Amino acid sequence: MTRSLRGRATQRAPQFALACFAAAALLSLAAPARSAPAMWTVRDADSTIHLFGTMHFAKPDTAWRSPKMEAALKASDKLVLEIANIDDQAAAAPLIQKYGLDPQHPLTSKLDDEGDALLAKAAQAGGMPLAQLEPMRPWLAATVLALLPIQKAGYDPKLAVDLALRGDAKAAGKEIAGLETIEQQLKFFAEMPAEAELDLLEKSLEELDQAQALFDRMVAAYVAGDEATLDALMTDELAAKHPALHKALMVDRNHDWVRQIERELAGSGEVFIAVGAGHLVGAEGVPALLKARGLKVERVAP
Repeated sequence: MTRSLRGRATQRAPQFALACFAAAALLSLAAPARSAPAMWTVRDADSTIHLFGTMHFAKPDTAWRSPKMEAALKASDKLVLEIANIDDQAAAAPLIQKYGLDPQHPLTSKLDDEGDALLAKAAQAGGMPLAQLEPMRPWLAATVLALLPIQKAGYDPKLAVDLALRGDAKAAGKEIAGLETIEQQLKFFAEMPAEAELDLLEKSLEELDQAQALFDRMVAAYVAGDEATLDALMTDELAAKHPALHKALMVDRNHDWVRQIERELAGSGEVFIAVGAGHLVGAEGVPALLKARGLKVERVAP
């Protein structure tokens, strides 16, 4: 589908993207019924850390709250999110321009005729002028186009679990911190190899008509607390189709977060850490990595 990018220098140009890229990789699996999203506790002699998975988009009726989650947050002195200022548009806008735009090389010039046709079709279906996509780098265009059907289906980033938790913590006067910055998250995409970045756009365009139904299945698995299905939906296919992105977005970040969690454990007290649900499942999820380091990690019963 693409013109060759060999010989071109890799161009270096948000958290909301991860859920959508994962949705593009879903498998046709059904989640068994459970009562609440998954949560874990990590303990040492004088510290307790609660690990809770989030979704960066939700509907008003998405049932992600539970008594045990509410109690854990209430008992914690500090809330840690992926990024503390996730909805700070003033901070994000110049960074998106820096890492996400390439006006000297229009997007359609990077695709062949088939790719251009799929791009135009996706823009029209999402009610977005093609001209708005042209200056975008492939990773940003893939992100924007993947979001359109999700939002059309009623999933709202303003209802993100992360934002709701932050609102609760702020109202309670708790300390709020982040594991990363907006710029760090954008660079995970912007620093992909150029061919991998364009491949991400291609596959996203090919699978875009599946996004709504597939995201529904992912949310169902999330609210059911079904680790196995979430692992399949959010990691396995992503790793198979986009290994560079999987490594940057999932594996490397999980290892970095584990190091940060160990630093939290070196202190004392109770901390509530909330990150995208896909980071907490599977052999390379944060709980598994913490267990591998000899720490006491327990799944909280629903």
